[in-house]
Amino acid sequence: MRLTVARLRRVVKADLPIEFVPQQLTSYGGLELLRRYFRLLDLHRRIRRVFSRYGLGGDYGAGRLIVLVIGLLVVGARRLEHLRYLAHDPLVARLCGLARLPSDRTVVNWLKQFTQEALQALVTLNSELLYEQVERLDLPRLTIDVDGTVVRTGNTVAWAFRGFNPHHKKDPSYYPLLAHLAQTGHILRLKNRPGNVHDSRGAVQFLRELIHELRGRFGRRLPLEFRMDAAFFQEAILALLTREGCEYAIKVGFWKWVGLKSLVAAQRHWTRITAQVSAFETQLRLDPWDLTLRVVVYRKHVDHQTRKNFQLDLFSPDDGHFEYSAVTTNKALAPAALWAFIAGRGAQEKTYGELKGEFAFDVVPTHHYGANSAWQQLSVLAHNLLRSFQLQTMATPKPRSRKRTYAFALRSMRTLRFLLIARAGRVANIDGRHVLRLTQNPATQALYEHVTHALAT
Repeated sequence: MRLTVARLRRVVKADLPIEFVPQQLTSYGGLELLRRYFRLLDLHRRIRRVFSRYGLGGDYGAGRLIVLVIGLLVVGARRLEHLRYLAHDPLVARLCGLARLPSDRTVVNWLKQFTQEALQALVTLNSELLYEQVERLDLPRLTIDVDGTVVRTGNTVAWAFRGFNPHHKKDPSYYPLLAHLAQTGHILRLKNRPGNVHDSRGAVQFLRELIHELRGRFGRRLPLEFRMDAAFFQEAILALLTREGCEYAIKVGFWKWVGLKSLVAAQRHWTRITAQVSAFETQLRLDPWDLTLRVVVYRKHVDHQTRKNFQLDLFSPDDGHFEYSAVTTNKALAPAALWAFIAGRGAQEKTYGELKGEFAFDVVPTHHYGANSAWQQLSVLAHNLLRSFQLQTMATPKPRSRKRTYAFALRSMRTLRFLLIARAGRVANIDGRHVLRLTQNPATQALYEHVTHALAT
């Protein structure tokens, strides 16, 4: 039936009066599904157990404050002062089990109670939840990308210094180190650091603790493989990974002492990988380390000179512009497969971007180092919980890829917030029972029913 034009349009003349009255209205109907998932995980009890020895939480309790911060990040708020705009949302209060939400100053004072020892409770909680998810997925291997990322701070923030920040060289910063699980996008481990350290500073201990924790949980039956950039091309890191029986692919810098320049200059035969990429393989002897490493050198043909052409003056190619890179590995991969594998590292940048943009990882809420480190851990915990929530309810497997990136089709947090979380509703009292009523929408109803069924099975 064709509708008339008059039925498609309406006349709007007067302004709609705006009134603020006490009502059981919510802007985030999807928080009820998230609350059910947290109850399925027994999240509150787990938090109380790992924090029992630290005495954090005060009158509100550590469990409720942690879930409150997670809820704050999930709905899209980026700063603690945004709590005041959520103070009377019934589903936010229901999610964290509070009748009255604390002020932002209360949460800041709670965060400032965190010491380096108390931060271990958050690390333990995140590990427990994440390893259970890995066991449920029954992954054949764990591909772990390790890298640092810059978090800009103010001038008076504790332990923030000028360091590696190419876009804002004069700004103090933190330089946290993260371990990213490629198959799911989870963050396995996080260590906050001052901004003036080298990318590999503390990486040996960081990797050792991570490997021993994974071995203790899964044994040696689950293969571990690591991907890192040239900043982690260190003798101690290579020795650790070899000793622990881990596979690796690490970029090699074209430093003078490594000796790659002469090898590349003398190379006459390159094996074609793709239309633009070619490679050759060599056994690279490093006398300072008393090591011989398998190294594959790649060159990528580009049409014009780029910032990555800093090596062109070394080789003076006469057939165009090339970008050179080198990878050392103990994996039994041909150069073409290794090229795809090391290129898979790029997927972690998407995860880091979502952490900063959607989970406020780049926000520095206080001047206190322990509090800011706790905020980063809470941001990672919120990110991991939402990834696990998707894997249990909505995610579908993706075809296998030589790049070893996401093994599941996962929605971004921005999309998830639009589809599921930010749904306006009313908490109504029907026959003495509270009922969440949402606007009738077939697509939303089908999605909610799918998630509800997945959580019930």
